[in-house]
Amino acid sequence: MGTDAAAEWAASGVVPLTGHPDGPPLVPPGRAASVAAELGSLFGLDGAAVLAERAAFTGHRRAGRVSVGGSCRLLPIADGWAAVSCARPDDPALLGALVEHPLPDDDPWPLLTAALARMPARDLAERAELLGVAAAPVRAVDRAPLAFGAPRSVAGLLVVSFGALWAAPLCAHLLGRAGARVVTVETPTRPDGARRGEPRFHALLHAGERSVVLDPADPRDRPALAALVDAADVVIEASRPRALRGFGLDAEAAVARGATWISITAAGRASNRIGFGDVVAASAGLVAVDAAGLPVFVGDAIADPLTGLTAAALALTAPGLLHDVAMTEVVARTLDGGPGRSARRDAAGWVVDTPSGPVPVAAPRARPVPGPAPPSGADTAAVLAELGIR
Repeated sequence: MGTDAAAEWAASGVVPLTGHPDGPPLVPPGRAASVAAELGSLFGLDGAAVLAERAAFTGHRRAGRVSVGGSCRLLPIADGWAAVSCARPDDPALLGALVEHPLPDDDPWPLLTAALARMPARDLAERAELLGVAAAPVRAVDRAPLAFGAPRSVAGLLVVSFGALWAAPLCAHLLGRAGARVVTVETPTRPDGARRGEPRFHALLHAGERSVVLDPADPRDRPALAALVDAADVVIEASRPRALRGFGLDAEAAVARGATWISITAAGRASNRIGFGDVVAASAGLVAVDAAGLPVFVGDAIADPLTGLTAAALALTAPGLLHDVAMTEVVARTLDGGPGRSARRDAAGWVVDTPSGPVPVAAPRARPVPGPAPPSGADTAAVLAELGIR
């Protein structure tokens, strides 16, 4: 790892979120903080600090082989390690199917840990994709270069976002900072799960946007949904292509008329794999190594903000393109740096040693929240009327 990469990690706020709670904070491998800093500069903000921003609101801290948010774990498997999420209400049942053993809803981890210890990585990956479980082996992923074209102005452009949680909303938020008009679409049965999370963080990502609720499963809403997409200059989504086509949304047709389409998935549009930020990052190889040589999580769902920054930068490039943004590949591209290291404590606190001298370890920090997020569906009628849809 070069001097700049180590210093960027130290300043990012990610280091205090990495390692065991009773041990020193760890500097992750690679250069994700440096990449994030470069991407953030396109939008006039500290992109490296964005990687740890959510933890500044939640107060969560490092927990070793348990994710910062608490819903994911790193577990040994027959031939290595795997990252496994149990965040959704139906996950215990799905994970039980994964290991072919019933798991209790209140604490599935002991039985799951014992069953996975006998499962090879290949079986885990195949079963997880088939069942729609956010679980994957920890392993190196091929890294293809990612080319960004010359940035364009998006001021005044209409961005329609179907994204939820963190990566896609961050992409839309950054485009809004650059002057775009952002409309976020939710469904009546599945509103953005982040609304149930830290309210200030949700407001940070959605303040200044407009909220529309439409039901793609309702034939009465589909014409309005299609017309909204037809009016968009940029579309952001994080769904599998088959589901979108089932709702009558055609990415290729939108791109053919000149729109930019940002498709965010765990492993690409050709994959059915499910992934959340902590699982995706670990499965791409972004884990730190503790004193025993064993993996621990890096940061807080770090694949999400890193992907959001990358997707927003891609949206600034020439129109009329479909960007297949695979979160796993986004993370893997940052792992061409050297190994991580441990921070050390001096008289002033934790520092990271670099060839240029010690760099203080910064805590996670948050930007000011500019205002409230709109209530779900608050702008449906107004947005559709302005676009002549209804």
